[in-house]
Amino acid sequence: MTAYYNNPSFFLLLFVTLFLTNNNIIQAEARHLLDVILPELPKPELPQLPEIPTLPKPEFPKIPESKLPTLPNPELPHLPEIPTLPN
Repeated sequence: MTAYYNNPSFFLLLFVTLFLTNNNIIQAEARHLLDVILPELPKPELPQLPEIPTLPKPEFPKIPESKLPTLPNPELPHLPEIPTLPN
């Protein structure tokens, strides 16, 4: 049963070791980048693009305005006045 027990400190040590070895590789590669001289390449000349013809803007047909019939105003019945109560 103890053969399957994983010690957390072992994983911490493994992680730190891998992190430090990876960090040295990056520094070494960065040092080599300073020594490399890249040749200057001429800029390529691209052919001029042909002009695109302008297309006429589409026109939508006009929608006729609809006229709604006028409705008669409803007449409300006259409400009688409520008498006031004496104090």
